[in-house]
Amino acid sequence: MKFIVSSSVLLKQLSAINGVVATNPIVPILENFLFKLEDDILTVTASDLQTTMITNIAVESSEKGAIAIPAKLLLDTLRGLPEQPITFNVNTETFGTEILTDNGRYKLSGENPIDFPKIPTVNRSLTVELSSDALLSAINNTVFATSTDDLRPAMTGVYLQLTAESATFVATDGHRLIRYRRTDISSPSDSSMIIPRKALTLLKASLPEAAPVKAEFSQSNASFTFAGSPAGSTQMICRLIDERFPDFENAIPTNNPNIMTIGRTDILNSLKRIMIYANRTTHQIRLSLKTNSLTISAEDLDYSNEANEKLLCDYDGDPLEIGFNAKFLTEMLNNLSAKMLSFEMSAPNRAGLIIPADKEEDEDILMLVMPVMLNTYA
Repeated sequence: MKFIVSSSVLLKQLSAINGVVATNPIVPILENFLFKLEDDILTVTASDLQTTMITNIAVESSEKGAIAIPAKLLLDTLRGLPEQPITFNVNTETFGTEILTDNGRYKLSGENPIDFPKIPTVNRSLTVELSSDALLSAINNTVFATSTDDLRPAMTGVYLQLTAESATFVATDGHRLIRYRRTDISSPSDSSMIIPRKALTLLKASLPEAAPVKAEFSQSNASFTFAGSPAGSTQMICRLIDERFPDFENAIPTNNPNIMTIGRTDILNSLKRIMIYANRTTHQIRLSLKTNSLTISAEDLDYSNEANEKLLCDYDGDPLEIGFNAKFLTEMLNNLSAKMLSFEMSAPNRAGLIIPADKEEDEDILMLVMPVMLNTYA
């Protein structure tokens, strides 16, 4: 089996799918890329059994064949090469592979492609067309709030609810909840599923800008297909999380009479300064609200550290003191692009809502953050 391909094109396409390859996989063959050649199209597959990424690359060849090639060794070789056409010579009987460049020759041992797991199939019970920009925005605004607790598997992914009017993406870790809705994504039939965090993180890293994405869903798998570059396309197939997602709508408080409007960068920069002085375990800060005034304070009794800052804001409501985890707040505000934010609160022991005052026409964002009890450090 022989083919010629551009070193930079191959490196770019392999880098896009390399995130799937585990460092210590359960099955050793998964340390490899699966190369399948058919005429002038090279199909490369990477998998960790839960998530599979496939990329197609145009090459110069008229042959057929397959081989599993060590992913790390091949990528390290390509990263050190300048842009040039390189030739792969593969012995399909011994699986020995030879890479020829303008001034070098590299030999490596491949493995039998028959040992590589079969690519999962998606029955395509539902197909949705969307833009990569819309999908990227949805991932950026939600995936950071997913849980890392494997004992609560439903929360380790992003819940996607599709209707004829919109697509709603929801993520929560029990301390905060993000509901991101887009009206420019819709489905011919109502459906819902939980997409794993790793799959969405891989999508975030590999999605191109301003490209159409074809999303296909079955009962157990999801597939996302897009043009990775002019040289080829990329597909990601992941196993959906088969769990019941929490009833997020009932968790969102509806009666929030205390409303503060403030510049996002103003409160974010203040939080970053004040949280340095907060307890290193709880990251607890206090928001004290009065008419057109916000005081942010923190203290760490273990080291006798404390700090406070006063900011101007537009506040409509009763005087209120409420505690939050500064780490959660700053992470949420960092992922927003709005210039002005509205904080809606009711009581010190009830969740607060953060809603962008200015946002894109096709999107709706709501962030919920649970309070922490102030008497734990006061």
